[in-house]
Amino acid sequence: MSEHGPAGGVPEDSAMAPTGMGGAMDLAAEEGASLEKRPGPDGTGPEAKPRSLWSDAWRDLRRNPVFLISALIILFLVVISLWPSLIASRDPLDCDLANAQKGSAPGHPFGFDGQGCDVYTRTVYGARASVTVGVCATLGVALLGSVLGGLAGFFGGFWDAILSRVTDIFFAIPVVLGGLVLLSVVTSSTVWPVIGFIVLLGWPQISRIARGAVITAKQNDYVQAARALGASNSRMLLRHITPNAVAPVIVVATIALGTYIALEATLSYLGVGLKPPTVSWGIDISSASQIIRTAPHALLWPAGALAITVLAFIMLGDAVRDALDPKLR
Repeated sequence: MSEHGPAGGVPEDSAMAPTGMGGAMDLAAEEGASLEKRPGPDGTGPEAKPRSLWSDAWRDLRRNPVFLISALIILFLVVISLWPSLIASRDPLDCDLANAQKGSAPGHPFGFDGQGCDVYTRTVYGARASVTVGVCATLGVALLGSVLGGLAGFFGGFWDAILSRVTDIFFAIPVVLGGLVLLSVVTSSTVWPVIGFIVLLGWPQISRIARGAVITAKQNDYVQAARALGASNSRMLLRHITPNAVAPVIVVATIALGTYIALEATLSYLGVGLKPPTVSWGIDISSASQIIRTAPHALLWPAGALAITVLAFIMLGDAVRDALDPKLR
């Protein structure tokens, strides 16, 4: 054998080199090339983009079919709540007793209710009251509960003990019974008394969630470091604690939104929630329940719309929870 190695002029040491080294070098080269393709702040060098909880959550949500389906349903509900005339050209209060309890007819795909009103039109317009109550009540509950619970969890001591006892009192009040008592004396037909009642009895749940999240967040090292550097309480709350404690509140509030819509329909069904002439799914279900034997379609469509709406918000809340909870990754 020649001292230069085997035939072909390839050195023996190179021929005996392990093939894994070449694969590792190829992977390293590919990684380096991919980094070079990512521009830095000045548009030239590579940049290592930091990944946050919110960016990871948004990436997971975009790939989750449950989120996409529920988001499309909710988007459709919001659109018809704002502009119901886009898909319903009739007046929901235009009724004719001659058409009472009739079934489907040309131009009236859902038939008529016991007062001769078009069920399709009332089902479309009923989304406005339900979505308004759900969204406004959720915003009020989340804001009030987050502020009270966050401050109690951050400062602790006497105010934390007082808030805990107050929330225990509110948790002891049955929601439906409380609605029957408090709303029975209200004569307004607008949505605001119902929204105020839901906020009054709904904030303790969000308060407990916010309190626990703030207590957990303020024990982290970066909060202790900010305190040691002389950061004020307001700065620590707004810059360091709130962004890291708001995720559980968003999850609970999203799921609760569907519950509040169902609660509004329940109270309206019992006659203490929204009142005519307001168009509401709960009011229509209450009226249709008396003629369910002769005109079941009058009950089927508003009840189906209510069920789909509540299910969409619950599905959205579950998808957001899965995306924001690191333990479920």
